[in-house]
Amino acid sequence: MKDLLETVIARAPKRTSHAQVVDQLGKAIVSGEFPVGSILPGDPELAARFRVSRTVLREAMKTLAAKGMIVPRARIGTRVTPPKEWNLFDADILTWHFACGVNEEFLQHLSEVRFAFETHAAALAARNASDAEIATMMRLAVAMGDANHSAETLAEADLKFHLSVLDASGNPFLRTVGSLIEAALVGVFRLSSPTDEKGGIDEVARNHIRIVEEIRNRNEAGARQAMEYVIKYGRDRIHEAFAKGELA
Repeated sequence: MKDLLETVIARAPKRTSHAQVVDQLGKAIVSGEFPVGSILPGDPELAARFRVSRTVLREAMKTLAAKGMIVPRARIGTRVTPPKEWNLFDADILTWHFACGVNEEFLQHLSEVRFAFETHAAALAARNASDAEIATMMRLAVAMGDANHSAETLAEADLKFHLSVLDASGNPFLRTVGSLIEAALVGVFRLSSPTDEKGGIDEVARNHIRIVEEIRNRNEAGARQAMEYVIKYGRDRIHEAFAKGELA
């Protein structure tokens, strides 16, 4: 999780040559520098551009192909695929979207996916969570109310909480969407953090504590509604920022 926070919020550089090539080429595709349907430059040109060996470049290309972003064609070259073929649950791809600039429609789609997965996870947590898991979720929710939070530390605290709910659901498939939740939360916090608003941190903490209280009461409908409220709160904050032209 720290790697994602560093990448999306702090924009820390990737460490290995392979990771750097994947990151830079992925961003170039998402940004449209290499449009959908276009053929990427050949290995010699790309290797020179990124200052890496052809071996490193080819491994990076394999990684991007596995994400669904490119497809090699014999005697033709490597073609950029349409976004509908990309694995949008991949944390790298989501991170590149935020790095290149996202619009309100993109964020709306992310919110819809969160509504589908996280509200159900909260209801399942109300059914399945152990006392120890409930105690952990409450501790994490309360920690979100620390007045000394920066945008970065509050984002990290929020991520830990939401991932703990996915864990407590008892459904391993839900936990696999953690990378999407991570990227969505961190990206939204970078665009508009509650730390910028008077009383914002306290309200965020209260909203998350309510989720845990409903889970502790084994109220599945209440837990679902409380989680839905939290997602709507973040979505509406971003919508307001767009309406004011702050994110245009």
